This record gives sequence, C-alpha cells and structure tokens, in this order.
Amino acid sequence: MEGTGFLIESSNTPSWKGPIRIIKSNSWHHTGLPKSLDHVTKCTVQTLLKFQQAWCSDHFPGEPVPVCDHPVCEEPLPDVKRRLPCLSLTPLLWVLSLVIKENRSAPAPPLPLVRMLFSPPCVLTHTQSQAPCFTTPDAIALYSGTDNSGAEVQSAAGPEEQIPAWGSQRGLPQPLPRLPPFCPHRIPEAEMSGLVLLAALLLLDGAILSSRATVVNSCSSTAEHLCNFVCYCSDCSDENQCGYLGVSTVLGTPFTCDFEEGDCGWQDVSTTAYRWVRGQASLDKWGTGLHSDHTVGTDRGWFMVTVSPPAKATATAWLRSPVMQDVAATCEIWASYHLSGSRLNQTACPTLRLTMASRDKVVELWQSPQHGAEGWHQLVAYTGRITEQFQLTFALTQPPACGAVLALDDIVFRNCGLQTPAPGQQVCGAEESRCSQGSYLAPNRFCDGTDDCGDSSDETAQHCQNFNNCSFENGFCNWVEAGQMTWERNTSMKLGDTYGIPTRDHSTNSAAGYFLHISSASAAGSSSTASLSISIISSNSSCYLVLYCHLHGSATNSLSISYMTNSTEQLVRQRTGDTGNCWVRERVDFNVTESFKVLIKGVARSGGTVAIDDLILSPGCTPHLDPSPTALPRQDRASTCMAGEFTCDDGSCISSELACDFAKTCTDGSDEKLCGATTFEEGDGGWHDVSVGRLRWAIQRATEPGAIALAGAGAFLALQEGEGQMVAPAKARTPLLGPSGLACSMEMSYHIQSGPQGFLAVSVVDHTTGMSHLAWHVRGHGSMAWGHVHILLGERARPFQVELLGLVDLQDQADAAIDNVTFVQCDPNVVPPGATELSCNFETGLCGWYQDQASDFQWVHSTGQGQGSDHTTGSGYFLAANPSAPWSRGQRAQLITYDQEPAATPRCLTFWYRLAGPQIGTLNLKLQLEGAEETVLWTQRGTQGSLWHRGLATLPATGQKRYRLAFEALRDGFVGDAALDDLLVTEGTCGAELSCSFEADTCGLTGSTQPTWLRQSNSTGTIAGPSADHTTGTAAGHYMVVSTSKGSLPMGHKATLTSAPYQPSAPAQCLAFWYQLSTGDPGSLSILVEDSGVLRKLFSMSTMEGDTWHRSQATVQADGDWKAIFEVVGAGGDHGYIALDDLHVSDGACPEPVSCDFELDMCGWSSPVDEHLHSFAWGWKSGVPLAKYPGPEQDHTLGTKNGHYVHFDTRVLGAGGTTAQLESQHLPATADSCLRFWYHMDIPEHLSDGELRVRLQSASGQRTAWTMAGHSSRGWQNGTVPVQSPSEFQIIFEITTRIWPMEGTVALDDIEYSTTGGCDSSPDTQGKEKSSRGFVAEVVLSILLVIIILVLAVASGWYLLKRRGQGSRMSAESSTPQGFDNITFRDDKVIISPVQKERDED
Repeated sequence: MEGTGFLIESSNTPSWKGPIRIIKSNSWHHTGLPKSLDHVTKCTVQTLLKFQQAWCSDHFPGEPVPVCDHPVCEEPLPDVKRRLPCLSLTPLLWVLSLVIKENRSAPAPPLPLVRMLFSPPCVLTHTQSQAPCFTTPDAIALYSGTDNSGAEVQSAAGPEEQIPAWGSQRGLPQPLPRLPPFCPHRIPEAEMSGLVLLAALLLLDGAILSSRATVVNSCSSTAEHLCNFVCYCSDCSDENQCGYLGVSTVLGTPFTCDFEEGDCGWQDVSTTAYRWVRGQASLDKWGTGLHSDHTVGTDRGWFMVTVSPPAKATATAWLRSPVMQDVAATCEIWASYHLSGSRLNQTACPTLRLTMASRDKVVELWQSPQHGAEGWHQLVAYTGRITEQFQLTFALTQPPACGAVLALDDIVFRNCGLQTPAPGQQVCGAEESRCSQGSYLAPNRFCDGTDDCGDSSDETAQHCQNFNNCSFENGFCNWVEAGQMTWERNTSMKLGDTYGIPTRDHSTNSAAGYFLHISSASAAGSSSTASLSISIISSNSSCYLVLYCHLHGSATNSLSISYMTNSTEQLVRQRTGDTGNCWVRERVDFNVTESFKVLIKGVARSGGTVAIDDLILSPGCTPHLDPSPTALPRQDRASTCMAGEFTCDDGSCISSELACDFAKTCTDGSDEKLCGATTFEEGDGGWHDVSVGRLRWAIQRATEPGAIALAGAGAFLALQEGEGQMVAPAKARTPLLGPSGLACSMEMSYHIQSGPQGFLAVSVVDHTTGMSHLAWHVRGHGSMAWGHVHILLGERARPFQVELLGLVDLQDQADAAIDNVTFVQCDPNVVPPGATELSCNFETGLCGWYQDQASDFQWVHSTGQGQGSDHTTGSGYFLAANPSAPWSRGQRAQLITYDQEPAATPRCLTFWYRLAGPQIGTLNLKLQLEGAEETVLWTQRGTQGSLWHRGLATLPATGQKRYRLAFEALRDGFVGDAALDDLLVTEGTCGAELSCSFEADTCGLTGSTQPTWLRQSNSTGTIAGPSADHTTGTAAGHYMVVSTSKGSLPMGHKATLTSAPYQPSAPAQCLAFWYQLSTGDPGSLSILVEDSGVLRKLFSMSTMEGDTWHRSQATVQADGDWKAIFEVVGAGGDHGYIALDDLHVSDGACPEPVSCDFELDMCGWSSPVDEHLHSFAWGWKSGVPLAKYPGPEQDHTLGTKNGHYVHFDTRVLGAGGTTAQLESQHLPATADSCLRFWYHMDIPEHLSDGELRVRLQSASGQRTAWTMAGHSSRGWQNGTVPVQSPSEFQIIFEITTRIWPMEGTVALDDIEYSTTGGCDSSPDTQGKEKSSRGFVAEVVLSILLVIIILVLAVASGWYLLKRRGQGSRMSAESSTPQGFDNITFRDDKVIISPVQKERDED
C-alpha cells in the first residue's frame, strides 16, 4: 500500500443492499490532507469497517450492514469497541484546531461552515413508512480535483462564500471531505459528519497533524522556483516535500525535516532487505537501542531508521531526497543521527555517508568518523555553490553480523537560498559593490574563487583578469615546494574515501578536480610537514592572498602562512585543529614594501590531512620565478623527542598524553603552559580559532583602534570579522585536554553586547565518543560590563576539548569577548576539599556529590519546578532528575562521588527520595570498589507517588580498597521525576528496611542454615522458582525462594527466614508481603512475630489458586522491637517451592484486603508491568497542588489538601498506549461482594472521549462491571459495583481513550471491598456529588435538620402530653426525650431509626 491511497465508494441505492467497494487511488499525494493519509494501513481500513458494522448493528438491529469484498479486508482483526462516539460541536472544533495547529490563535470558523459540518447529508422529511433517506456522492472525495496547486476551492456546503476563504487560509483540505452516513437509516443531526469520520480515520492512523506538510505549491510557482530554499508562496508551500518542509511546526525552523509530519519526500531506494523506514522508538527496548527521537525527545517522535541489518554480507541502505536546485555557496546541512548496537565499541561499523548527485557527477559531502559511541551525534556538511538540480543520498554501509542500528532525524538546511532583493529594497553598504542581480558585496568578496553573488557576476573574467589564480588543475603554476616533505597534487577520485581526505576540490566542486594535500600516518603522534612558496616582487599597491584550506581528521593539524625577507620569517596567519570536511576561505594581507617570499606550511598529525586549493594573488602581488630553492629558516633548537612525545621547554621529553592533563610533569611546568588557562596578555594560551564563517576569534587589546571599550581590560579574546565564506558562529578550541576530575570546572570573564539573536556558549567536544555537550550559554544583552561564570566540566576521559562559540552582528555595533580563563580542581588525582562529605541537605550545594558528565541527562539543584517541595524545610533545595526535560535524550542520570578512603566498619546511609510520574523507572544506589564491578546496594522501581519516602542502605566495610558511591536514575519513559534530599551517613549498620524488593540484597533477612532461602531471579536462579518476580514482573527481577521438594526439605522439616528487628513507630503496624506457592504440594508458609523473645504465629497457608503472586498482610502490636519470621514446613512433595517478594511495613492496623484510603500507602494496589501498556502507572499524592501532577485539591477521606488519593493524568495516553490500569491483589471467588469507591474526574468536555472502567479479571478472561464516561469536574462521586466471580480474580480500574490526545485527570479514593451482604446493604448513591465544599454544607444542613427534628419531637411530645391530660402518670425515664439515640450519621446521610412504640408499665 506504499504510496497508494484508498477511496471508499458505495452504491447510491436507498436501501444500500450492496457492499462497500474500496478502490485503489494514486491521487492522494496531490491533496491538502496530512501526508500520513498516503499510507493508510490495512488496520485502519478494517477498523473503520468494523466501526461501520458495529454502529449499524447497535443502532439499527436487523438492518443490512456494510461488507467489504476487497483483499485489504481479508485479514481478521481483533474486536473493537462496538460503539462509535458521537462527537459534539466542541470536540470537532478542537480537532479542527489540531489540523491547523500551526495557527493556534485562529478564530472560530464561520457559522455556515459549522452548519455544513453538522448538517446531515440530506434533509430528513420522510416518514417512518417511507424509504430511508440516503443520498451521497458516488464516491467519497478524499482528494482534490484541482491542478495540484490547491488554488481552487470547492465547497460542499452550498453557496456560502465564507467557507472556502476560511478553510483555504488555514490549510484545510479542499474540497472539505464529505462522507455518507454509516447506515441506510435516519441519523440524528450532528451525530455524524464527514469531517468527524475523517478525523476518526486520521486518529486511527495516528496522524492528526498540520496540513502544511502536504500542501505543495499553493501559489502555482514555476518549476524553477520549487525546492530552491526560497519561499515564493506566502505559506512557503513551494518548499514542501523537498527533503524538508518550508517550516517545521515542531521546531519552528525553516527548511527542516523533523519527520514528525511525514518523510518530507525522502525515499528508500535500497536494493536489499537492509533499508530505511520511518519509525518511532520503543520503550520496550530500554537499554538495547534507540528510545527517543531527537526532535521531541520522547518515544512519540518520528525519525528515519535502518531495519533488517545484514547477516551474511556487507549491505548498504540508501535514502534519497527529492530533486533540489540552485544552492548558495554558504549552504550548510545539519542533521542528527543516532548509533546503537552491542558491537559498536568492538568494530568500526557502520559507515554513514552523505553524497550529492548532479547530472553524471557524484560527490561525497560527509562521512562519519571511524568509531562512534552509542547516542545522538551531529552531522554538518557543506554543499558549496550548486547551479543545477541535484539530489542528496544518505548511504549506510554495514558489514555482516555488526547489528548496528542508525536513526536519522532533524535535517536542517541553513543559509542555502540565494536571496535576491526586491526592486527598491537594495541597500548598499559603505565601500560595497553591486552584483548583477541587485545585491551588494564587500570588495574583498570579488574575485575570491566563490560565487557570492549567486549569478557569478563577482567572478567574471573581466573583473578578475589581473588576479593570479592557481587552481592546480594544470600543475603548480608559479608556486614551488620547499623543504624535504612535499605537497602532493591529486584528486579525491584517486585518493579514495579515507577519512580526513577531501572528497572534492574547491575549484570545480567535484571529485575529479585537483588540489594539494599532505597526510600523516595513522599512528598517534606521527606528523608530516610540507612547505610551498612563491616569490613576490616589491610593490607599493595592496598585495593579499586568498586561498582555500581543508584541515580534517585530526585536532592537531595546522596550516601557517608567513612571508620571508632576507631569510627572516614573519608569521601572518595560522590555523590549527579540525575544521571539518569543508574548504574554508582564508585571506592574508602583506604590508611589505620590499620583495618577499610567501611561505605556506602544512603539518598533518595523527591520521589527519591538510589540503589547499585556489591560491589567488591580488593584482598588487607580482610573482616571479626564482630558480634558487627556498631556504627555510633554521629551528632555534632541534628537538630530540620521538613521535608521540612532548618537548618541554628545558629540552626533556615526556609522553604527549601527559601534556595538558592538569598536572605538571615537565620540571619547568611547560607541559601545562598552553592549555587554555590564560589572561591573553602573552598570547592565545593555547586557544586556536577553527571558525569557517565570517566571524572569528582573535586576541584584541584595548589600546587597538576600534577595540571594544571595556573598563579594566588589557588583552582578551574577542569576536572579529573573519574571512570564511560560511554564515556560522565563530569557534575557538583548546588543545586536547584530560583526563579531568569530577569537580573540574572552567571559570572565565565574559562580555556580550548584542541583540537577543547573539550568544556566547561553551561546549565540550569528546573525541573518544565523537559527541559534543553544551555546558553553558548566554543570550545577547545590552550590558557593557564583564560577567563571571563557573562552568562545570566534570570527569572526562582524555582527549577532550573545550569549545567556545560566539555569534553577534558586528555591523550592528555588537561585540563579545572572554578573558581570564582558569581551570579549577581538574587534576583527577587531587581530591578537592569537601569531597568526602556525603551527608548533605543540598541547601547550599551538592557537598561531596557530583554530576556524572557521561550521563544522558542531569540531576538539577532545584526548589520544586512543579513537582513538589523539598524534604528538609518544605521550601528549600533538593536534587531532581527530570527525564521529561527537553535536553534529556537517554536513559540514565548519575550522581557520583570521588574515590573514598577505605572503610574499616559498616556505615548506614539514610536518604529521602521521591519517584513520581507514570513512567519514571528506577532509582539505584550503587557501590564500586576499586578494581571491582559495581554492585547495587539499594533500589526502588516504579512510581511511589509525589511524596517523600525514607530509604536506607548499609555501606559495607571495604577493607583496604577505596570505593565510590553513585545514585542512578533510570527512566522507563518520559513522564516523571526522581528526587533526593537529606542524605545522612552514620556509623553502624542500618536497621530493618521498611520496604524490600530484594532487587539489591536480602535487606537484612537471614535464612536458616539448611535448607536455606535463596535470593535469586528466574534468569539466574539455581533452584525452581517463579518465572518472574512481583516487583518488576520480569525474569530478571529478584525474590526470596526456598525449595520444598523432599530432597531439599523433607516432610516436617522447617526453613525459616528472619528479618532484622523492626522498631515500633506506632501502637499497631501492618506487615504486608507478596508470596507464591508452587502447584502441587509445596508445603505450608507460616508468619510468626518474635516480640521480646516470645514467638507468636499470626497465620499460615498451604495452598493457593494459580501460579501467580498473592498478597497477604497481618497487623502487629508489639511492646518493643520485633522480628518477622517466615517459616516453611515441607510436605514431602517431589517438586515445589515457596517464594516471597516486596515486604512492606507501615504504621497503623492493616485494612481489609483491597480496601484503602491511601493515607499511608497504596494497600497493594499497583499498575501492571505490561509492555503493551508502556508501563503507565497511577500516581499517589496529596491534595497539595502540583503543576506537573494536577489533581483534586482535596482528597475524599479528610476533605483537605493534606489527604491522599491515587490519580492518573490522561495526557500521557496516546498513540503508543491508550490504556492505564490500577489492579488489586488476587481475591478469592465470591458470589455476592461489593466494591465501593469515590472517584473524581476533571476532563474538559471537548476532550472527554475516555472512560473510567471497573473490570474483573480471572483465569477465564475479563469483563467490564462498571463504566463512567469522561466529564468535567463534578467533585468527588461515589461508585458502587456488585462483584461476583466463580474463581479467583482481580479488580482493575482502567482509564481508556479512543481519541488522542486526551487531557485531564482521574482520581480514586476510599476504596472499600466487602464480602458480606452484597451491595444491597447500602443504598446506591452512585453519582451523588461529594466535594469537600459540599461536605461542609451537608454537615451544616444535617445539623439544622437534627435541630428541626428535635424541635418537632419536643413539640409533638408536648402536644401528646397535653392531650393525655395532666393526670397521666409516666416515669421520668420514659417521658424524657432520648436525644440523638435514634439518629445515625453515615457518610453524608442522616438516617433516622424507627422510634419504638411506648408501652404502659406493667
């Protein structure tokens, strides 16, 4: 079905006896509908048919239902909900706002459009005896019949002229789609409409998106104006489906493809099963591959990804763009790509290439580095000037059995269009010259070898006849080689595709063009040097040299330009570093009045390449052929150091790895001199400019003419005009640094005076992984003062570089500079003060805890940010790991310590933590001993509510070994947060843990010697046990288990598991746990409590239904410290086991099973771990308002903000998972039980297509026992559900939606489950409101009612006494009113018991 749409056509007979016919159509790619309609899946078509059939059957039993005889309908589908929602006016308008979501402030549509959308297809004037009304077009027009320009608008609503104008202005499909009713019968007005059904179809296909992606060329631009990076249509639709969109509605950037709205025209052209597809990440593959896109950073974003990697032979997957044309020389292609795979660090695979094909010419623009770590990387490629049509291709080549997966996202084309000024809008700057097409250029941009004008008028032979240009196409011209090493003249075609080699020359922008280059051996530290010179006759006019250089493959490459007079060399310009696979324009001026020689020297190091092309001498330079060889200046001192060594100033040699490692190794400290720490008074301090654009970093002094006027500044590094041809930020880098310690930071003074578009930034370039991390940035502002910043670099392996980026408009009197750069606490072998302080409340800092810079996302020093307050004071600081932050891309955030001194005795680490949100994941505390693998000391998985919980872990004695600690947050999704506060280290071991999942250790529980309890998982266990634990629901999860087979535990023998002492913190405590008994005869499990040396059995069990986890609980009332003992007695069976998991001790007596007011814990209610549900978990919180986790501001139990309840935010439901469940423990079979609960819904009416359900699940399946449609807030409401089940079952609360996105919250409180009396023992009060405000009012009314009743009772008694006469004698007791004895308060009702009849005394 790729590239093919479907039309649904019905017969036009009133009775609709015939079937629906589904007809293939190839016309949808011309429509204004969302692009995803071009790929309607079988599931969508079949599901829509199911809806048709179900709706007809439900509403008109006995009527004919539509059938399908097309092959697309042959495959069976699971049952769907037998009800199609009838959307009202509000949700439809909301759907419209999504379709046009790029203009969220759009006014409401005109009334004629509303009437058209909701009017039935015909006016129902027939009586019941007449034929049903059914008129429809012969086919449903889901495509446009215009000339593909979208200019013609047809209205299906009649002559109202408002409709086309309103729709076309907002990108609505034209004509507006009209679908027939589902059934040949009367349909209430506004119940069905064409656009509603279209919206349902789009939702089923997961694609209510902006129509901008598929509105192509709405203004009928000519072919030469399409896909040329210039918008001719007002909506830029002439630049859609060009390999990019005119504007990305998600990123807001022009000429961008983020794949959120389709493939932007990119096509897979692979010739094998190894291919590209558009896809999304899967949360089911955490830790094994890609788990989010790059655009939105979640599993809901889209990208292109390779599938079916080769197993036996090398294969290439090809992804080709549409045809583009006419690109400026400044064009840059930016893209993000993600590598994943288990063998990335073992082999150099795969290789990603970006190539450009034009006519019969193919040029490689970019190639991925030979080694790359897992994660997101950035690609930057440069096209050069292209005057014809071309296509781009991403080619991923992978050897067999490599198994790597590559995803591509966020392709952005920057500065690619040739902007021609409109007539009358030309602005000519000072000393600028005019291009033929009307724009203006600075004089130094003419005759420089680059088509800057766009029409080549700046490079004509007439203008440039006096320039001396050597393109090396026919030799070396007048340039001669000097020195022993020589420049090699060659072409990319002959050199091959070795990384670092230019892939084309500059002169012809092709692989067949010539250039000069020098390459080094691949060994680290090796280098090659070559020199080129030319003699210049003295001249009084200006003499300058323009050349194009290419430095790639090594961060230590260099190119220098100098001149020599009388054997004296004067350096004019030097470049160092890696500028990428790009030819960079450079210009140098020679202010020399005598004859001189120009000397160009290249040094290629460590596998890098230096190349030059297009050496252009200005007319003021008169070269002449000097037959004598150029004598290079002698070195002051010949170095005796070997390759790979650094020469100290005193002549000694050290390993180059020891230079710039933040520790002085040379006796004179010269190895740390030029490493980036500098005041710039004596030079650049090791910083080198690697800019490729029209800005560069250079040292400036306050005394220089035109320098930045800064108070107190001497020399500093400032932004200046550069000579590059690109429009890009200026970049400067340090030498290769590292390794560094955890506390390593860079401090500097900075200044920026610019508009908000200007910025300064510092990033860290990691050469081991090939990734760059933004460490700090600041936007432009108008201040003239110097600022000071402390930038954390953290622990990093060698080599890495610090990169400084800057962008300002120098023509707008803007400027930027840095000064006084220092590196603080960077030596990894020097532990800074305070690094051993592990106790911390985070009020003033992080104490001895540090960010792990290798993490995917970071812990943030926070005061709340919508997820709650701190634990220390309620208004202070804590640490939060927020996986939903925009910069969060991966799975892990780590907080780590320096190496700690060996510990002779155990210590206890107590901390407070919070795990909140429906997809937060896991919080671990890990220990890494010196020279050993890390171990998990404590772990907690899944949401624990928006509340602080106490955790504790015993830090073991480490003998003579140093150790590190780390808190690690692992996310399961993208909605949630983890938090830490109030860490405290004390001497001695910790007491018994109140909660234990056995994921880290046994939590202090000890087993009897023989046989013994074992902590194991099913995947690593040595004895039989449950297939999955209860905590994680996976085979990797841990539990405690004992074998009860007669070989391990003979009949009558016992195996005990004893806890550490628990301290009574309340008069009664509840011990809860989950257990599993194998089938057959596993023996018995008893729970005993040891209190003051006295053993007391609480209960025991020996059988259970099904091979599942069950929950049990017991109330403990102890006078002092007490222990829990789990005792297993063997029954002599051949096979068997008994397992325990998830022990929890809480204050207060245990409630009845399932019953819960959620004040202390969740009472065993939990969200299932189900990959199909994406592990959406219900939350647990109080009524305190939290911006990130909305919910009722009062619970039902207490009616205050301090009360607690469970809740779910429906915003997380979507295309990836539309159901969230809360399930109870397993319950025994019942014939007449009752479930009562209070629920609170707050879902906007226009987003109310969801339900809260109560389902009963047993071995025989599931059934729905109660439902409530989503609605806006009506306060707390009561629900009552009769419960019957012939076998063991679970109660499940389920939130579900059929339309996404959904918005709003659902909360539950005061769940009560009773097994006696059924639901008849209490009146059904379902639907009665019980808000906290209403509760107060009802109490007041109840009191008033009681007073009225008392008054009436007194009055009635007085009246009766009066009628019986004064002579009647009654005892004082019988004549005295009984007060409130006959009135019972129950919940919010007042029940008056019947008054007994009065009897005469005997």
